Amino acid sequence: MDTCKQFVTEKGPVLCLVLSGLALASSIFDLVALPFDAAWVAILLCGVPIVWEALAGLVTRFDIKADVLVSLALVASVLIGEDFAAGEIAFIMQIGSFLEERTVARAQAGLERLVHLSPRTARLVEGEAMRVVPAAEVPVGAILRVLPGETIPVDGVIREGRTSVDQSIMTGESLPVDKETGDSVASGTVNQYGAFDMEATRVGEDSSLQRMIRLVQSADAGKAKIVGLADRWATWIVVAALASAAGIWAVAGEIIRAVTILVVFCPCALVLATPTAIMAAMGNATRHGILVRAGGALERLAQVTRIAFDKTGTLTYGEPHVTAIHSFDEAMPETTLFAWTAAAEARSEHPLGQAIVADYLQEEGRVLPAATDFMMLPGRGVRALVAGKRLVAGNLRLLAAEGLTLTEKQTAQVERFLCDGCTVIYLALDGKVAGFAALSDRLRSDARETMAGLRQAGTEPVLLTGDNESAAWHIARTLSLTDVRAACLPEDKLRYIEALQTKGENVCMVGDGINDAPALKKAWVGIAMGGAGSDIAIDAADLALVGDDIHELPHLLRLSRHMMRVIRWNLTFSMSLNFIAIILAATGLLHPVVGALVHNAGSVFVIINSAFLLTWQEKGSRSYGGPAVYRQAETT
Repeated sequence: MDTCKQFVTEKGPVLCLVLSGLALASSIFDLVALPFDAAWVAILLCGVPIVWEALAGLVTRFDIKADVLVSLALVASVLIGEDFAAGEIAFIMQIGSFLEERTVARAQAGLERLVHLSPRTARLVEGEAMRVVPAAEVPVGAILRVLPGETIPVDGVIREGRTSVDQSIMTGESLPVDKETGDSVASGTVNQYGAFDMEATRVGEDSSLQRMIRLVQSADAGKAKIVGLADRWATWIVVAALASAAGIWAVAGEIIRAVTILVVFCPCALVLATPTAIMAAMGNATRHGILVRAGGALERLAQVTRIAFDKTGTLTYGEPHVTAIHSFDEAMPETTLFAWTAAAEARSEHPLGQAIVADYLQEEGRVLPAATDFMMLPGRGVRALVAGKRLVAGNLRLLAAEGLTLTEKQTAQVERFLCDGCTVIYLALDGKVAGFAALSDRLRSDARETMAGLRQAGTEPVLLTGDNESAAWHIARTLSLTDVRAACLPEDKLRYIEALQTKGENVCMVGDGINDAPALKKAWVGIAMGGAGSDIAIDAADLALVGDDIHELPHLLRLSRHMMRVIRWNLTFSMSLNFIAIILAATGLLHPVVGALVHNAGSVFVIINSAFLLTWQEKGSRSYGGPAVYRQAETT
């Protein structure tokens, strides 16, 4: 039973559309000899549901929308024998309805993935004993033990132990954060290395992860939905069509004129004006590596005034790289210090240590020196013997534990890199501070040109990041950004977007992480990084950059605005054509058959005009053709 229900729900609409499309093709090309017009298959499969929905809306809510217009078109076309026109309109309308339903289903699936991130169990410490309990039943004040690799079940404070915690779900920053006694930890984040005991402070629905889930659920509640122009004008067009037909019938006494008016008033071109342009623009976007998950997003994008960017994984690659190796001892070459540090970090699981090893092997291309007596110090760093020397690599806490401090001159040298947003690993040899390694995330090669292109297109870029002030402003200065918000949690990004939109500004959000999901939902338009981004962020967004090519954003913005111009041209033409045809029909100069031809000619013009969007590229704008082409152009 469940399998049958799933087939009807998921496969049924697709099967109806396929059969309707084949039937329309058979009707126009006379492929199969049938005792009736093959277009009737499309009328029954696609048209009957539309008519039924229109009648239900009229009877129960007196709601006049585009489906009422389409129903009039279907009935009028069938009355004069234009079966293909009736089937064609029903088919196109059902395609739009199917795409909308699929978008809603994908968004719901993304929310379910986020819910599944919630930890199910927790290790409750009771004296010397320990037992596993459901995470939802953990009381405030309870002592919990979290082992390496486990997800932290509730918000709390570390009471014993040291570790490094992956907080990317909350801050979006890929590097783990060192934690020790007295530091706070949040639910949903991942303990990477050391076991620790914590005291629960926020549990159940009050925990950080549950609050973020509620943010995603409610973020789009206040987002204005795009109402189709055909829906906006539907009431007036229906009233005008019926009044005109009834009036002409009463005055002229010829029902043929009334039917002709309904045929030419039939809003086929009007109904096609928007979806054909959107579908063509979606095809153009796809050619540029952009997946449009909801057609209404392109309409909203044309109204955007600001574009907010997450930093890590969006404007940067989200991977740390060695920026500098600095030696405090002139007798110690920096290349040697680099090699010894990489040797000590070779068995480290920390992303910074792995980055040092990878960069050394890539730059030097040599085998690592041998290291012995390796020891991982969770939340602090590593220790090992390299070339007969005791090397320590870690943070300031590790230096302090070794009884080491920096001189004022050494501190000044380190501060220069910290101000540029680098992460610093301090190095010591045989009980003496030897130098440091500076690591940072690399800016995407096309980020500068993308920001300039967005400004030229009339939007202002904004930086919203969970990173610290120094790292945020270093990126901002590099990209000439003036509006920066650092140390942002998911609710901070959402509140910023909400505040701007309350002032009448339409904001587009571009992000890649789970922590960006609420902002992507709340924004007027959400754009996710399709390659580096999480599935939850993609499901929360309206569009996705399949190859993470942010340099396509200026083209996407210009495309959306040109699409809206095409839609306005289509609507103006279709309404003008209908108006002229109505006058000719009222005077008896236009008969039903000719009226049907005029009606179809208008639809064909709208489709052809929209089709030009498939290959549209603004004159003078640059088409990169993908990141590889961009890098080659930049190099040459």
